[in-house]
Amino acid sequence: MRSTTEATTEFERKDRCEGLDHRPRVLLGKMGLDGHDRGVKVIARALRDSGIHVIYSGLWQTPMSLAISARDEDVDVVAASMMSNSHLSLGPRLIESLTKVGRPNIPVHMGGILPQDDIPKLIEAGIAKCFTTGIGLQDVVDAVTETVKPFDAEIAGASPTAQLARDITFAHEDKPVRSSANRRRPKRVLGITGSPGAGKSTLVAQLVGEHSRRAKTDPSLGRCAVIAFDPMSPITGGALLGDRLRVDFNNLGEEVFYRSLAIRGEDYRSLDVILELIGGAAEGDEAYDTVFVETVGAGQNETRIRDHVDTTAVVLTPGMGDSVQMDKAGILEIADLFVCNKADHPGENELVRDLREIAGKRQILETVATHAKGIPELLDALK
Repeated sequence: MRSTTEATTEFERKDRCEGLDHRPRVLLGKMGLDGHDRGVKVIARALRDSGIHVIYSGLWQTPMSLAISARDEDVDVVAASMMSNSHLSLGPRLIESLTKVGRPNIPVHMGGILPQDDIPKLIEAGIAKCFTTGIGLQDVVDAVTETVKPFDAEIAGASPTAQLARDITFAHEDKPVRSSANRRRPKRVLGITGSPGAGKSTLVAQLVGEHSRRAKTDPSLGRCAVIAFDPMSPITGGALLGDRLRVDFNNLGEEVFYRSLAIRGEDYRSLDVILELIGGAAEGDEAYDTVFVETVGAGQNETRIRDHVDTTAVVLTPGMGDSVQMDKAGILEIADLFVCNKADHPGENELVRDLREIAGKRQILETVATHAKGIPELLDALK
Protein backbone atom coordinates (compact mmCIF):
# COMPACT_ATOMS: atom_id res chain seq x y z
CA MET A 1 0.00 0.00 0.00
CA ARG A 2 1.24 3.49 -0.73
CA SER A 3 1.78 6.00 2.03
CA THR A 4 -1.19 7.37 3.95
CA THR A 5 -0.62 10.88 2.58
CA GLU A 6 -0.49 9.71 -1.03
CA ALA A 7 -3.51 7.47 -0.62
CA THR A 8 -5.77 10.11 0.90
CA THR A 9 -4.81 13.06 -1.29
CA GLU A 10 -5.24 11.29 -4.62
CA PHE A 11 -8.62 9.71 -3.87
CA GLU A 12 -11.56 11.80 -5.01
CA ARG A 13 -14.68 11.95 -2.85
CA LYS A 14 -17.42 10.70 -5.14
CA ASP A 15 -20.49 8.48 -4.84
CA ARG A 16 -19.54 5.37 -6.77
CA CYS A 17 -22.62 3.36 -5.76
CA GLU A 18 -25.16 4.65 -8.29
CA GLY A 19 -27.20 1.93 -9.92
CA LEU A 20 -26.66 -0.64 -7.16
CA ASP A 21 -29.57 -2.44 -5.47
CA HIS A 22 -28.59 -0.89 -2.16
CA ARG A 23 -25.73 1.07 -0.67
CA PRO A 24 -22.90 -1.39 0.05
CA ARG A 25 -22.12 -2.34 3.63
CA VAL A 26 -18.64 -3.63 4.40
CA LEU A 27 -17.24 -4.84 7.71
CA LEU A 28 -13.58 -3.96 8.29
CA GLY A 29 -11.69 -5.80 10.99
CA LYS A 30 -8.25 -6.95 12.02
CA MET A 31 -7.88 -10.49 13.36
CA GLY A 32 -5.08 -11.79 15.51
CA LEU A 33 -2.51 -9.84 17.49
CA ASP A 34 -1.75 -7.12 14.95
CA GLY A 35 -1.98 -3.82 16.83
CA HIS A 36 -1.59 -1.43 13.89
CA ASP A 37 -4.64 0.09 12.20
CA ARG A 38 -3.24 3.04 10.22
CA GLY A 39 -3.57 1.29 6.87
CA VAL A 40 -7.07 -0.04 7.50
CA LYS A 41 -8.24 3.45 8.48
CA VAL A 42 -7.01 4.77 5.13
CA ILE A 43 -9.06 2.06 3.42
CA ALA A 44 -12.07 2.89 5.59
CA ARG A 45 -11.97 6.54 4.56
CA ALA A 46 -11.60 5.66 0.88
CA LEU A 47 -14.61 3.35 1.06
CA ARG A 48 -16.65 5.98 2.90
CA ASP A 49 -15.66 8.64 0.36
CA SER A 50 -16.96 6.31 -2.37
CA GLY A 51 -20.45 6.22 -0.86
CA ILE A 52 -20.05 2.92 0.98
CA HIS A 53 -21.19 2.29 4.55
CA VAL A 54 -18.17 1.04 6.48
CA ILE A 55 -18.51 -0.75 9.82
CA TYR A 56 -15.15 -0.73 11.58
CA SER A 57 -14.84 -3.34 14.32
CA GLY A 58 -11.35 -2.47 15.51
CA LEU A 59 -8.22 -4.39 16.43
CA TRP A 60 -7.64 -7.84 17.90
CA GLN A 61 -10.82 -9.43 16.63
CA THR A 62 -11.38 -13.18 16.71
CA PRO A 63 -12.90 -14.99 13.71
CA MET A 64 -16.11 -15.53 15.70
CA SER A 65 -16.44 -11.88 16.80
CA LEU A 66 -16.04 -10.76 13.18
CA ALA A 67 -18.62 -13.32 12.03
CA ILE A 68 -21.15 -12.16 14.63
CA SER A 69 -20.59 -8.55 13.58
CA ALA A 70 -20.99 -9.41 9.90
CA ARG A 71 -24.26 -11.20 10.56
CA ASP A 72 -25.79 -8.56 12.83
CA GLU A 73 -24.72 -5.71 10.54
CA ASP A 74 -26.07 -7.57 7.45
CA VAL A 75 -23.01 -6.71 5.39
CA ASP A 76 -22.29 -7.44 1.76
CA VAL A 77 -18.68 -8.38 2.42
CA VAL A 78 -16.16 -8.84 5.24
CA ALA A 79 -12.77 -7.23 4.65
CA ALA A 80 -10.18 -8.68 7.02
CA SER A 81 -6.72 -7.16 7.33
CA MET A 82 -3.85 -9.46 8.28
CA MET A 83 -0.32 -8.47 9.26
CA SER A 84 0.60 -11.11 11.86
CA ASN A 85 1.41 -14.14 9.68
CA SER A 86 -1.61 -16.09 10.93
CA HIS A 87 -3.72 -15.82 7.76
CA LEU A 88 -3.68 -19.54 6.96
CA SER A 89 -5.17 -20.27 10.38
CA LEU A 90 -7.54 -17.36 10.96
CA GLY A 91 -8.87 -17.08 7.38
CA PRO A 92 -10.43 -20.57 7.29
CA ARG A 93 -11.70 -20.11 10.86
CA LEU A 94 -13.52 -16.96 9.78
CA ILE A 95 -15.23 -18.89 6.98
CA GLU A 96 -16.24 -21.59 9.49
CA SER A 97 -17.52 -18.98 11.97
CA LEU A 98 -19.74 -17.33 9.34
CA THR A 99 -21.34 -20.73 8.76
CA LYS A 100 -21.84 -21.25 12.50
CA VAL A 101 -23.66 -17.91 12.92
CA GLY A 102 -25.98 -18.57 9.98
CA ARG A 103 -24.44 -16.44 7.21
CA PRO A 104 -22.13 -18.72 5.19
CA ASN A 105 -22.87 -16.76 2.01
CA ILE A 106 -21.13 -13.51 3.07
CA PRO A 107 -17.93 -13.26 0.98
CA VAL A 108 -14.61 -12.59 2.71
CA HIS A 109 -11.85 -10.40 1.27
CA MET A 110 -8.44 -10.61 2.91
CA GLY A 111 -5.62 -8.12 2.58
CA GLY A 112 -2.22 -7.36 4.05
CA ILE A 113 1.08 -9.19 4.07
CA LEU A 114 0.04 -12.33 2.20
CA PRO A 115 2.79 -14.41 0.54
CA GLN A 116 1.94 -15.25 -3.06
CA ASP A 117 2.39 -18.96 -2.37
CA ASP A 118 -0.34 -18.83 0.29
CA ILE A 119 -3.01 -17.15 -1.82
CA PRO A 120 -4.16 -20.36 -3.59
CA LYS A 121 -4.54 -21.98 -0.17
CA LEU A 122 -6.71 -19.11 1.05
CA ILE A 123 -8.87 -19.22 -2.08
CA GLU A 124 -9.29 -22.97 -1.65
CA ALA A 125 -10.34 -22.39 1.98
CA GLY A 126 -13.14 -20.08 0.82
CA ILE A 127 -11.64 -16.57 0.81
CA ALA A 128 -13.25 -14.75 -2.14
CA LYS A 129 -10.45 -12.25 -2.91
CA CYS A 130 -6.92 -11.61 -1.67
CA PHE A 131 -5.11 -8.27 -1.77
CA THR A 132 -1.39 -7.95 -1.25
CA THR A 133 0.67 -4.85 -0.49
CA GLY A 134 0.79 -2.30 -3.29
CA ILE A 135 -2.87 -2.65 -4.27
CA GLY A 136 -4.62 0.62 -5.14
CA LEU A 137 -7.54 2.03 -3.16
CA GLN A 138 -9.76 2.05 -6.25
CA ASP A 139 -9.21 -1.70 -6.59
CA VAL A 140 -10.45 -2.19 -3.04
CA VAL A 141 -13.52 -0.02 -3.69
CA ASP A 142 -14.31 -1.86 -6.93
CA ALA A 143 -14.02 -5.22 -5.20
CA VAL A 144 -16.59 -4.16 -2.61
CA THR A 145 -19.11 -2.72 -5.06
CA GLU A 146 -18.81 -5.80 -7.27
CA THR A 147 -20.00 -8.01 -4.40
CA VAL A 148 -23.34 -6.18 -4.10
CA LYS A 149 -26.27 -8.36 -5.12
CA PRO A 150 -29.98 -7.64 -4.65
CA PHE A 151 -31.12 -8.35 -1.11
CA ASP A 152 -34.12 -10.64 -0.61
CA ALA A 153 -36.52 -9.91 2.24
CA GLU A 154 -36.07 -13.44 3.53
CA ILE A 155 -32.71 -15.22 3.75
CA ALA A 156 -33.13 -18.90 2.93
CA GLY A 157 -31.97 -21.09 5.81
CA ALA A 158 -30.82 -18.14 7.89
CA SER A 159 -30.68 -18.17 11.68
CA PRO A 160 -33.33 -16.06 13.46
CA THR A 161 -30.74 -13.41 14.33
CA ALA A 162 -29.51 -13.23 10.75
CA GLN A 163 -33.10 -12.80 9.57
CA LEU A 164 -33.64 -10.05 12.15
CA ALA A 165 -30.65 -8.22 10.72
CA ARG A 166 -32.14 -8.41 7.22
CA ASP A 167 -35.54 -7.23 8.49
CA ILE A 168 -33.83 -4.18 9.98
CA THR A 169 -32.08 -3.50 6.68
CA PHE A 170 -35.40 -3.45 4.85
CA ALA A 171 -37.12 -1.33 7.49
CA HIS A 172 -34.32 1.24 7.48
CA GLU A 173 -34.39 1.47 3.68
CA ASP A 174 -38.21 1.84 3.62
CA LYS A 175 -38.63 -1.50 1.85
CA PRO A 176 -41.49 -3.89 2.71
CA VAL A 177 -40.48 -6.13 5.61
CA ARG A 178 -41.64 -9.76 5.32
CA SER A 179 -45.20 -10.12 6.63
CA SER A 180 -44.30 -13.08 8.86
CA ALA A 181 -41.93 -11.03 11.03
CA ASN A 182 -43.12 -10.82 14.64
CA ARG A 183 -43.43 -7.34 16.11
CA ARG A 184 -43.45 -6.29 19.76
CA ARG A 185 -42.05 -3.16 21.36
CA PRO A 186 -39.33 -4.02 23.89
CA LYS A 187 -40.05 -3.44 27.57
CA ARG A 188 -37.35 -0.78 27.89
CA VAL A 189 -36.06 1.55 25.17
CA LEU A 190 -33.30 3.77 26.51
CA GLY A 191 -31.95 6.72 24.52
CA ILE A 192 -28.37 7.94 24.94
CA THR A 193 -27.70 11.32 23.33
CA GLY A 194 -25.26 14.19 23.65
CA SER A 195 -22.60 16.13 21.81
CA PRO A 196 -19.85 14.52 19.70
CA GLY A 197 -16.95 13.28 21.81
CA ALA A 198 -18.97 13.06 25.02
CA GLY A 199 -18.25 9.33 25.28
CA LYS A 200 -21.66 7.95 24.32
CA SER A 201 -20.30 4.86 22.58
CA THR A 202 -18.06 3.94 25.51
CA LEU A 203 -20.94 4.49 27.93
CA VAL A 204 -23.22 2.25 25.88
CA ALA A 205 -20.51 -0.42 25.70
CA GLN A 206 -20.15 -0.37 29.48
CA LEU A 207 -23.93 -0.42 30.00
CA VAL A 208 -24.24 -3.43 27.70
CA GLY A 209 -21.51 -5.24 29.62
CA GLU A 210 -23.15 -4.49 32.96
CA HIS A 211 -26.56 -5.60 31.71
CA SER A 212 -25.11 -8.86 30.38
CA ARG A 213 -23.39 -9.60 33.70
CA ARG A 214 -26.64 -9.09 35.59
CA ALA A 215 -28.64 -11.19 33.13
CA LYS A 216 -26.44 -14.21 33.84
CA THR A 217 -27.80 -14.35 37.39
CA ASP A 218 -31.23 -12.86 36.63
CA PRO A 219 -32.63 -14.32 33.37
CA SER A 220 -35.80 -12.25 33.79
CA LEU A 221 -33.81 -9.25 32.52
CA GLY A 222 -33.78 -10.82 29.07
CA ARG A 223 -31.19 -9.94 26.46
CA CYS A 224 -30.22 -6.45 25.34
CA ALA A 225 -29.71 -4.87 21.94
CA VAL A 226 -28.14 -1.66 20.65
CA ILE A 227 -29.10 0.54 17.73
CA ALA A 228 -26.28 3.01 17.08
CA PHE A 229 -26.76 5.88 14.64
CA ASP A 230 -23.94 7.70 12.86
CA PRO A 231 -24.10 10.52 10.28
CA MET A 232 -24.29 9.86 6.54
CA SER A 233 -22.18 12.02 4.25
CA PRO A 234 -24.27 14.70 2.50
CA ILE A 235 -21.80 14.58 -0.40
CA THR A 236 -21.23 10.88 -1.14
CA GLY A 237 -23.89 9.14 0.96
CA GLY A 238 -21.13 7.11 2.57
CA ALA A 239 -20.69 6.59 6.30
CA LEU A 240 -18.08 5.41 8.77
CA LEU A 241 -19.85 3.43 11.49
CA GLY A 242 -17.37 2.88 14.30
CA ASP A 243 -19.45 2.76 17.48
CA ARG A 244 -19.35 -1.02 17.87
CA LEU A 245 -15.56 -1.09 18.26
CA ARG A 246 -16.05 0.10 21.87
CA VAL A 247 -17.87 -3.16 22.71
CA ASP A 248 -15.85 -6.22 23.73
CA PHE A 249 -17.50 -8.78 21.48
CA ASN A 250 -14.62 -11.19 22.05
CA ASN A 251 -16.10 -11.74 25.53
CA LEU A 252 -19.78 -10.89 25.02
CA GLY A 253 -20.25 -13.03 21.93
CA GLU A 254 -23.96 -13.61 21.32
CA GLU A 255 -25.15 -11.89 24.51
CA VAL A 256 -25.99 -8.62 22.74
CA PHE A 257 -27.40 -7.74 19.33
CA TYR A 258 -25.69 -4.62 17.96
CA ARG A 259 -26.65 -2.80 14.78
CA SER A 260 -25.08 0.33 13.26
CA LEU A 261 -27.13 2.58 10.98
CA ALA A 262 -26.39 5.78 9.07
CA ILE A 263 -28.85 8.67 8.83
CA ARG A 264 -28.96 12.25 7.61
CA GLY A 265 -29.79 14.74 10.34
CA GLU A 266 -32.40 13.40 12.76
CA ASP A 267 -34.12 11.01 10.38
CA TYR A 268 -35.37 8.44 12.90
CA ARG A 269 -38.53 7.56 10.97
CA SER A 270 -37.61 3.86 10.71
CA LEU A 271 -36.69 3.51 14.39
CA ASP A 272 -40.13 2.55 15.76
CA VAL A 273 -40.46 -0.32 13.26
CA ILE A 274 -36.90 -1.46 13.98
CA LEU A 275 -37.61 -1.51 17.72
CA GLU A 276 -40.73 -3.61 17.17
CA LEU A 277 -38.76 -6.06 15.01
CA ILE A 278 -36.11 -6.42 17.73
CA GLY A 279 -38.73 -6.89 20.43
CA GLY A 280 -40.57 -9.50 18.39
CA ALA A 281 -37.48 -11.44 17.33
CA ALA A 282 -37.61 -13.92 20.22
CA GLU A 283 -39.89 -15.05 23.01
CA GLY A 284 -39.41 -15.92 26.69
CA ASP A 285 -35.99 -15.59 28.31
CA GLU A 286 -34.37 -15.04 24.93
CA ALA A 287 -36.38 -11.90 24.19
CA TYR A 288 -34.66 -8.56 23.70
CA ASP A 289 -36.33 -6.68 26.54
CA THR A 290 -33.87 -3.79 26.76
CA VAL A 291 -32.71 -1.74 23.78
CA PHE A 292 -30.19 1.08 23.95
CA VAL A 293 -30.45 3.68 21.20
CA GLU A 294 -27.34 5.78 20.66
CA THR A 295 -27.89 8.93 18.62
CA VAL A 296 -25.49 10.74 16.33
CA GLY A 297 -23.46 13.51 17.97
CA ALA A 298 -26.31 15.87 18.79
CA GLY A 299 -26.31 19.67 18.71
CA GLN A 300 -28.44 22.12 20.66
CA ASN A 301 -31.58 21.70 18.56
CA GLU A 302 -31.50 17.93 17.94
CA THR A 303 -34.25 16.58 20.15
CA ARG A 304 -36.39 14.14 18.13
CA ILE A 305 -35.00 10.99 19.71
CA ARG A 306 -37.22 11.70 22.72
CA ASP A 307 -40.29 10.80 20.61
CA HIS A 308 -39.03 7.22 20.11
CA VAL A 309 -37.58 6.12 23.46
CA ASP A 310 -38.92 5.61 26.98
CA THR A 311 -36.07 7.30 28.84
CA THR A 312 -33.57 9.84 27.51
CA ALA A 313 -30.12 10.32 29.02
CA VAL A 314 -28.21 13.40 27.89
CA VAL A 315 -24.44 12.96 28.18
CA LEU A 316 -22.28 15.99 28.92
CA THR A 317 -18.61 16.54 29.70
CA PRO A 318 -16.64 19.20 31.55
CA GLY A 319 -15.81 22.26 29.45
CA MET A 320 -19.02 22.27 27.38
CA GLY A 321 -19.69 25.92 28.19
CA ASP A 322 -20.86 28.30 30.87
CA SER A 323 -24.25 28.63 32.55
CA VAL A 324 -25.57 30.74 29.68
CA GLN A 325 -24.99 27.81 27.33
CA MET A 326 -26.95 25.66 29.77
CA ASP A 327 -29.92 28.02 29.59
CA LYS A 328 -30.11 28.05 25.80
CA ALA A 329 -29.20 24.45 24.91
CA GLY A 330 -32.52 22.91 23.83
CA ILE A 331 -31.22 19.36 24.01
CA LEU A 332 -31.04 19.65 27.79
CA GLU A 333 -34.82 20.02 27.94
CA ILE A 334 -35.42 16.48 26.66
CA ALA A 335 -33.32 14.81 29.37
CA ASP A 336 -34.99 12.48 31.85
CA LEU A 337 -31.59 12.30 33.52
CA PHE A 338 -28.16 13.82 32.99
CA VAL A 339 -24.86 11.97 32.73
CA CYS A 340 -21.69 13.91 33.48
CA ASN A 341 -19.12 11.69 31.79
CA LYS A 342 -15.34 12.07 32.04
CA ALA A 343 -15.93 13.10 35.64
CA ASP A 344 -12.20 12.82 36.31
CA HIS A 345 -11.51 15.81 34.04
CA PRO A 346 -11.05 19.39 35.29
CA GLY A 347 -14.27 21.39 35.42
CA GLU A 348 -16.52 18.56 36.62
CA ASN A 349 -17.62 20.39 39.77
CA GLU A 350 -18.60 23.46 37.75
CA LEU A 351 -20.56 21.30 35.28
CA VAL A 352 -22.54 19.62 38.05
CA ARG A 353 -23.17 22.96 39.74
CA ASP A 354 -24.53 24.53 36.54
CA LEU A 355 -26.68 21.47 35.81
CA ARG A 356 -28.28 21.60 39.25
CA GLU A 357 -29.64 25.03 38.41
CA ILE A 358 -31.69 23.64 35.50
CA ALA A 359 -32.20 19.96 36.39
CA GLY A 360 -35.02 20.37 38.90
CA LYS A 361 -35.90 16.87 40.15
CA ARG A 362 -34.03 15.13 37.35
CA GLN A 363 -31.08 12.98 38.38
CA ILE A 364 -27.47 13.95 37.70
CA LEU A 365 -25.07 11.02 37.56
CA GLU A 366 -21.29 11.17 37.28
CA THR A 367 -19.38 8.55 35.30
CA VAL A 368 -15.92 7.74 33.98
CA ALA A 369 -16.90 5.38 31.19
CA THR A 370 -13.34 4.37 30.30
CA HIS A 371 -12.96 2.93 33.81
CA ALA A 372 -16.60 1.74 34.25
CA LYS A 373 -17.06 4.11 37.19
CA GLY A 374 -20.70 4.96 37.89
CA ILE A 375 -22.01 2.47 35.32
CA PRO A 376 -24.07 0.26 37.72
CA GLU A 377 -25.74 3.35 39.15
CA LEU A 378 -26.46 4.70 35.67
CA LEU A 379 -28.05 1.43 34.54
CA ASP A 380 -30.23 1.40 37.66
CA ALA A 381 -31.35 4.97 36.97
CA LEU A 382 -32.12 4.27 33.31
CA LYS A 383 -34.20 1.19 34.10
